[in-house]
Amino acid sequence: MTAQPSTTRRSSIGEVLAELRTEFPDVTISKIRFLEAEGLVRPERSPSGYRQFGPRDIDRLRYVLGLQRDHYLPLRVIREYLHAIDRGLEPPRVDRPAPQVPHSVLAAATDLSDPTTFAPREEGGLLLSRAELLAEAGLDEASLTDLEEYGLISSRDGGYFDRDALTVARTVAEMSGYGLHARHLRAFKSAADREIGMVEQVVAPLVRQRHPEARARAEQVAGELAALSVRLHAALVRAGLAPLFPERPI
Repeated sequence: MTAQPSTTRRSSIGEVLAELRTEFPDVTISKIRFLEAEGLVRPERSPSGYRQFGPRDIDRLRYVLGLQRDHYLPLRVIREYLHAIDRGLEPPRVDRPAPQVPHSVLAAATDLSDPTTFAPREEGGLLLSRAELLAEAGLDEASLTDLEEYGLISSRDGGYFDRDALTVARTVAEMSGYGLHARHLRAFKSAADREIGMVEQVVAPLVRQRHPEARARAEQVAGELAALSVRLHAALVRAGLAPLFPERPI
């Protein structure tokens, strides 16, 4: 339910009303304007000032009206639900009072086999509060603070944490079961910084070009090199551990 591209078809408020009335006969233009005034929907405006609703705006209105009709939820609660959705979460339910990270997102957060995993994050991606990150990763506050102090995790503007932070936090939480904590993992950060520097050297000429094709190519190359670096790292660690177990391949 994030902002849609400018090329998306737009509808006037009258067209939106006609579409919604098939499901919500009691909805009015005043109701739609009220929901906009409350910040629950944010249609664009034409140069002449007319409201322009995209498909996601209409979906958002349908969602709000459905919650009001079927669950009698106040706007305060609905606003919280929408905020969770905007941050990439599944909204609370009667049987689950807190927002939840979708299972597909949790799986993707730990799947490093796909080079596109390393593509730059799209707007509207996963954003977790500090409490949500702690709950999803299984970390305590002291551990998360250590990760921040050692530079392994950082929050974005607004204090939210993205999917990469979730991946780091969940991975460190698992490694802590083997007695490894943030202070032991600084070498990973140093190695990652060196790898980032190498990738930046390769893609910098493409990034400096103004053509959209060059930018897209830079993102592709960065993703492929990042995936290759993970493969190389895994192979080197496996080869280095092999002498410990001469009778059993790693």
